[in-house]
Amino acid sequence: MRTASCWAGSSPRLAFGITALDRFVSHFTNRLDSKGRVSIPASFRSVLARDGHEGLHVHPSLDAPALDCGGHALLREIDALIDTLSPHSDERDLFSTALLGTSEILKVDAEGRVILTDSVKAYAGISDEVTFVGLGHKFQIWEPSRFRVYLDEAKARVRDLRKQLSTHSAALAPQPRGVRE
Repeated sequence: MRTASCWAGSSPRLAFGITALDRFVSHFTNRLDSKGRVSIPASFRSVLARDGHEGLHVHPSLDAPALDCGGHALLREIDALIDTLSPHSDERDLFSTALLGTSEILKVDAEGRVILTDSVKAYAGISDEVTFVGLGHKFQIWEPSRFRVYLDEAKARVRDLRKQLSTHSAALAPQPRGVRE
């Protein structure tokens, strides 16, 4: 099963001059072939190519049973986070170990496929299919049924957050003049 890209070659402008083609967007589900290779969605490969990264940077997500993936943009974000910590601190070592020490650089072949290692497949519970999920500056690779559960939970939480924000915004809105209490 393949999900079509929602941008279909267009280049809508986002905030601050960034186009949708500079970001990982949408989600796609692809099968691993008999050799264990999976094709990275074409729109994701385009973002990686523009980023100039050789290969695919992959590490276990800190917050989900998924893999965080990307190129130079993801590595810059990791470096920026680590650089905020004291050079000889336990916190810096913990973040470095979790984000860099568990990372792998996967080779992307000429057809845009990667071979997921046994360790990353085991972490994410992947067997024969994966779902690629765009998160803007990075993307994640999920086991499809785990992603569906996560997506349902995320939608429910976003609906609740939207209600909270709406209630909070309404409470802060100025009252019209002349209204008596």
